[in-house]
Amino acid sequence: MSNSQPHEHELLKTLLKPLLEDFQYWFARSRSFLEAEDIPFLSTEQQSHLLARVKLAQQEVSTAHMLFQATEGQVGIDTATLMPWHQLVTECWQVAMRWRSQRPTIQNNDQ
Repeated sequence: MSNSQPHEHELLKTLLKPLLEDFQYWFARSRSFLEAEDIPFLSTEQQSHLLARVKLAQQEVSTAHMLFQATEGQVGIDTATLMPWHQLVTECWQVAMRWRSQRPTIQNNDQ
């Protein structure tokens, strides 16, 4: 390995820190959305279950982020842990896109 390449822990910091921040951001947005909106194509139970999964994922990501910070970026996260988070974010995006596409179009009568 040449000197110009970052050390393994620097690479981990460069990649994992922003990834964890992204997960925190998207889970926070998804949680706000699920708590604030009535989603007609989901039953109350389905929406509650999705919200519960988002809350759990938020806790997991927060814990991983704290461990990452406490070890100064010396600890990685297994892909088996990251993939369910990614799938949940994707599921939330799909719900939000479908919800937006099914909302009635508001006509602006002032034009």
